[in-house]
Amino acid sequence: MNNLSRFIRFYVHCLGNVLRFLQILYLRAAGVRIGHGCMISFRAKIDARRGRIIIGDNCTITYGCVILSHDRSAMHIDPADDGEGEVVIGNNVYIGVNSVVLRNVHIGDNSVIGAGSVVISDIPEGVVAVGNPARVVKAIPRLQSGGVEPVSTG
Repeated sequence: MNNLSRFIRFYVHCLGNVLRFLQILYLRAAGVRIGHGCMISFRAKIDARRGRIIIGDNCTITYGCVILSHDRSAMHIDPADDGEGEVVIGNNVYIGVNSVVLRNVHIGDNSVIGAGSVVISDIPEGVVAVGNPARVVKAIPRLQSGGVEPVSTG
């Protein structure tokens, strides 16, 4: 790779970081609470116009994800339901490509939501959940207690 290519890649990378920072500032100004060290794809949709969304530290929300804190259709089912809700995403959560997280859901710390999943109910900490609706398929024992096992080098 020549020096010009490296130079261009470096500045494109820097520009992406600046744009991502501005996106997070916009979401925070819109009322979304976002922790430190989060990566949110430009193509993710986080809609907190009604309700509340809280995202913990070090979370990754990938391409095409939709996170909704409201559900207008709820009023047609139950007129007393105003459709507002809350989404709480714990620390160190990874949400895979094209996943949907609906209102009134809590995702526990250190969990992974598989690509294309639809999360309609709470997900405990330290698990992998996949599918429509998302179901727990695997526990991640080293992450359930909040600690991380040391990586062996030998």
